[in-house]
Amino acid sequence: MTWLIYTALAVFGAAIGSFLNVVIHRVPNGESVVSPPSACPQCGGQIRPWHNIPVVSWLVLGGKCRDCRAPISVRYPLIEVANALLWVGAFHHFGWSVEFVLFAYLASVGLALTMIDIAVHRLPNVIVFPSYAVVAAILTAGALVGEDWGGTWSQLGRAALAGVVLYVFYFLLLIIYPKGMGFGDVKLAGVLGAALGWLSWGTVLVGGFAAFLLGGVLSILLLATGKAKRGTGIPFGPWMILGAAIGAVWGPELFDQYLLLVGF
Repeated sequence: MTWLIYTALAVFGAAIGSFLNVVIHRVPNGESVVSPPSACPQCGGQIRPWHNIPVVSWLVLGGKCRDCRAPISVRYPLIEVANALLWVGAFHHFGWSVEFVLFAYLASVGLALTMIDIAVHRLPNVIVFPSYAVVAAILTAGALVGEDWGGTWSQLGRAALAGVVLYVFYFLLLIIYPKGMGFGDVKLAGVLGAALGWLSWGTVLVGGFAAFLLGGVLSILLLATGKAKRGTGIPFGPWMILGAAIGAVWGPELFDQYLLLVGF
């Protein structure tokens, strides 16, 4: 039965990943993700419904357009596979719970934002702002359901406070050093803070610290290898998202180890 659930989540996650490809391609250009239907950018040939099967269609077509044989980027099936794995991983870690719904949603949103931020150095409001409402709805539903499947009202209050705290923290960093951070990072911080705060304060601290640790290590490596110079803009959104993932999965254990290390 468990493998049936994993398979279903993988299939559905891959289908969502197919939609994420549309989001990643169109949102930075201010285009609708609903219309017009997907088409080949080279010949304009409309994508047939049976060519939209995640991963399988790309393999059957040999990674090329059915009409003009122009190459189709391998990014498309990779995004579909990545989202499928993220959904399966979220279920494996959280099981059927409000946390699974929350972090499966954030995994998909985070995947899209990561790709967009790397490409255009922006975290679009059209993705970030609705995430506040979605996360609030998921967590409120979890508090209403109660501990059997969801959580408690105290968790909801902690999530709201954590979202505010992380937002304010990033906002202060933006004021202090505006070249090192964009306002998109500040807005994303509120969403990630609320999600991590639902779990624990230790998770918020680990997730927040991991983002700066990973981002700092990357910056040092890029400077050391000459692939970047001082003042080179490096998107921070992906590291915030990866740090939040680390906090969600290993945050409690890492925070407990830290407390033991410092003698608490």
